Amino acid sequence: MTFKNAIVRLPSSSLINGLTSASLGKPDYFLALEQHKSYVEALGKSGIDVNVLKEDDMYPDSTFIEDVALCTKEFAVITRPGAESRRGETDGIRKVLEDYFRTIEEIKHPGTLEAGDVMMTGNHFFIGISKRTNLNGADQLIKILQKYGMTGSTIRLDKMLHLKSGASYLENNNMLVSGQLESCRDLESFNRIIVDANESYSANSLWINDTVLVPAGFPETLSKIERAGYRTIILDVSEFRKVDGGLSCLSLRF
Repeated sequence: MTFKNAIVRLPSSSLINGLTSASLGKPDYFLALEQHKSYVEALGKSGIDVNVLKEDDMYPDSTFIEDVALCTKEFAVITRPGAESRRGETDGIRKVLEDYFRTIEEIKHPGTLEAGDVMMTGNHFFIGISKRTNLNGADQLIKILQKYGMTGSTIRLDKMLHLKSGASYLENNNMLVSGQLESCRDLESFNRIIVDANESYSANSLWINDTVLVPAGFPETLSKIERAGYRTIILDVSEFRKVDGGLSCLSLRF
């Protein structure tokens, strides 16, 4: 598929209080702003029209906008984040999405779902069952997908925050995988590009219109992606990594 649009949200100064398990220290807010600007520029270079939303100081993690909605070619789904401190981030996102989509669905209580747990591979969506996404939320999403002739299936996670923390679909049947997903039977039909354990963070790279955005500092992963035939853009996202964020987390793409 080809992405034409992206929605991003500027990081706020409250980013330093974002949820994290990384033990990498507090992010530098001003450096995060610079890194976010470079990210937006990279999206633009890949042929995407980027809608930059203003920062939301009430929600430290709100720059990770991917988690609050799932966007497909035909419709969007407003999620229900598993982290209670992030639930309010969905307020107002409907109004933004209405500029792009006629049909907007919604995950409802008692379901939880963060779109960082949802990986689109053509018309099939893999959904990670994690601490942030439960079976009820996944089942709701699968029923929504089926309404539009799409399918979904679940993968249980026990060692990573989100499904896309450990896997990224690069189109053309190629998929980056790391950790427990290296041997996941559900992903056996793909050409799996194994990410070394010491570079596991780079499993969250991002395909955008035949270009792959790759986090800086992971030469082995970069080499594997380039050997697979992709053009790459290297981006430093060190400050977002400190609060458990990656490249895909920073945008909604459709």
